[in-house]
Amino acid sequence: MTPRHVEHVELSGHILDSLLLPKVLDAVVTRGATYEVQEFRVGRTQGDASYARLEIRADSAEQLDAVLTEILSHGAAPVHPADCAAVGADLDGAFPDGFYCSTNFRTQVRLGGEWVDVAGQEMDCGVVLDPPRCVPMVGVKRGDRVVVGRAGIRVLPEEAAAKRHELFEFMTSAVSSEKPKGVSTREIAHAIRRTRAAGEQVLAVLGPAVVHTGGAALVAGMVREGFINVLFAGNALATHDIEQALYGTSLGVSLEKGIPTAEGHEHHLRTINTVRRHGSIRAAVEAGTLTSGIMYECVKGNVPFVLAGSIRDDGPLPDVVTDSLAAQDAMRALLPGVGFCLMVATTLHSIAVGNLLPAWVKVACVDISPATVTKLMDRGSTQTVGIVSDAEPFLRALDAELRHG
Repeated sequence: MTPRHVEHVELSGHILDSLLLPKVLDAVVTRGATYEVQEFRVGRTQGDASYARLEIRADSAEQLDAVLTEILSHGAAPVHPADCAAVGADLDGAFPDGFYCSTNFRTQVRLGGEWVDVAGQEMDCGVVLDPPRCVPMVGVKRGDRVVVGRAGIRVLPEEAAAKRHELFEFMTSAVSSEKPKGVSTREIAHAIRRTRAAGEQVLAVLGPAVVHTGGAALVAGMVREGFINVLFAGNALATHDIEQALYGTSLGVSLEKGIPTAEGHEHHLRTINTVRRHGSIRAAVEAGTLTSGIMYECVKGNVPFVLAGSIRDDGPLPDVVTDSLAAQDAMRALLPGVGFCLMVATTLHSIAVGNLLPAWVKVACVDISPATVTKLMDRGSTQTVGIVSDAEPFLRALDAELRHG
C-alpha cells in the first residue's frame, strides 16, 4: 500500500561537493521512509548551484516528522513553506513543548511570507520572535513568542567550496599527529591575517598549559601586535600568567630553569591574593604591580577578556566570573564581530566556546590530545580544524609566521 504521508522538499547550492544530498537521502532511508528524486539539476561550473527536488514518503505522520526534522539541518526545505508557528512561553526559563531546537548554521524563519534571518545564531537554543533570535533556555521569559515545530524554518548549512583544494579545507579531515604542522600553522597565520584585513576580530581561547610550557610571552606579543583581539580563559591561565610576571614561575616551577623553586607551591596563591588586594587585574597594572604577560597586554591594549570560573578554582582572581550562566552571557556579548577563533590547550573551555559559535566562524583547535579536537567536532563544531601539538612549539611557530611569514 502506498504510504499516505508525503512531503516535497528541495535543496540548492553545492549539495554534491558538501555531501548534503547524500546526507539527506541517507537520513530518509535510515528512518525507514522512502524518496523519489523528482527533479535534479547539476551546476555546470564550479560556481553554479545544483538543485534537487524530492518526494518523501512515510508510513505515519510521526515517521515523516522525524525524517523532516533531521533533514532540515542538512538544508532541505519544504517546496511550499508556510509561516513559522509560535507559542507564548508560559513560564520563565523553559520553552513550550515542541519548541524548535537551533543549530549553529545560519537559520531563517518565514514571517508574513518572507524569509527573515535569525540573529545570534547558536546551537542548542530556541528561536524567539520579535525580532527572530536564538535564546538559551534559561534566557526565555514568560510571554516570549517561541517558534515551535518545523514549519517555516530554513537552515542554510555551510557549503564546501567546489574544487578549491585550499589547505584549510584539507585540514578538516581526520585529526592526526602525523599531519604536516608547518603548513598547517602557516595556514592558520594566513587565516588570522585575512580576518584582521576584513575588519573582524580574532578570538583566543587559552588554557594554563600555554603558560606552563613557556608560551605566555609569545601570546602576549600577539596581543600587543593586534593578532589577538578577544580572550576567553579561566582562572588558571590568568593566575599562572601573572604568577610568571611576579615570580618567574608557573605552578611553582621556574620557567627559566625548569625546576621547582623554594616555596614555589605557594606562588599561585600569593599571586591571587596580591591581585585581590588590588581589587582587579586592571588595578594591579595601573598600580605598577603587574608589568608583563598576557593579562598585562590585554589591559594595556584594551583587549576584552572573559575569565570563566570552575568549581576547582583557587581564590579566584577578582575578575573571574564564578556564575557559569553569567560567564556564558559575557562571552556571547563579545562574539559579534569575531571572524576566527584559536583554541589552545583547553578541553572544557574549547567545547564551551564551540557551543556558542556560529558555524561560519572558522576554528583552529590545538591540543596535545587528539581527543580534545574530536570531542569538539563531535559536539557539532564541524568548522573546526585540528593540530596535535604541545602549546609552546605551536605558538612559537605561529608567532614566527605572523611576524615574518
